[in-house]
Amino acid sequence: MIVFTTGLLLFLGVHSIRMVAGDWRAKQLVRLGRARYKGLYTLASLAGFGLMIWGFGIARADPRALWTPSGATRYLVAALTLPAFILIAAAYVPGNRIKATVGHPMLLGTMIWALGHLLGNDTLVDTLLFGGFFFFAPADFRASLRRDRSAGAPEGVRGQGRAALTVVARGIAWAAFAAWGHAWLIGVHPFGP
Repeated sequence: MIVFTTGLLLFLGVHSIRMVAGDWRAKQLVRLGRARYKGLYTLASLAGFGLMIWGFGIARADPRALWTPSGATRYLVAALTLPAFILIAAAYVPGNRIKATVGHPMLLGTMIWALGHLLGNDTLVDTLLFGGFFFFAPADFRASLRRDRSAGAPEGVRGQGRAALTVVARGIAWAAFAAWGHAWLIGVHPFGP
């Protein structure tokens, strides 16, 4: 559990720097330069992510169940992950109405994804993983909106066509991931035994 927790804290800690230490971050950007700072940021993020994956695998070998979710929760998780898929994709599609309306769809999608998985999984490692992201995402979402307001960030373009394409494409990707990808990548079939 130590490897996993170290990775989770490193990953979320690096992603929290702008939220909790904005002045320090600004000084480091000046001192190191943007490219070097981003390189170190990326390296620390990847190290945290790698430790999380490795530690999660170790923890899954000896799971500590905290409760028993009902069989119906898998459908709740599926219902929540569909909008999460769409929101996360909308963060990367320029000029779409979803991004313009929400502001930071990646963070909102992460919060919804984490909530669904938090409700549908019962082990200590699951609770730490999804609970960590569930509490991180709304805090960063609020901080990002405050930053946008104080910077006077312009409202995004509100293109309906790109938003519709995002919804359709991610809906198809969600269905494929639920049917095959999740079992292949994570080792758990969302609708299987």
